[in-house]
Amino acid sequence: MPELDEEGTPFQRRVWEAMRLIPRGRVTTYGEIARYLGSPGAVRAVGTAVGRNPFAPTIPCHRVVRSDGRIGNYSGGEGVKTKIALLGEEGVEVSEGRVIAFREILYRFEDQQVTRSAGS
Repeated sequence: MPELDEEGTPFQRRVWEAMRLIPRGRVTTYGEIARYLGSPGAVRAVGTAVGRNPFAPTIPCHRVVRSDGRIGNYSGGEGVKTKIALLGEEGVEVSEGRVIAFREILYRFEDQQVTRSAGS
């Protein structure tokens, strides 16, 4: 896994660390990440951090979708087409721009311990 120490802002690094926790074959939302980080109102900031992920696809930003299961954007490769392909390689099915069985494969961070130190 890449070292994050020299890239991005502290908040972006926290978002990228959260994305590392999303299991293969699952998706989560921008809002889920914001809540996990203890900043439920920071959904747009999470979206910005996801879009600026310099470690894709190693840090899996392709596993982050909108709260209604729509794919959203993707800044790597050929954009959304690449995101759908990456998800498909993991067994996540997409139809008409939405994740099929979205609620069943939605990853929530409840079981993860949050580290909220001042420097992170």
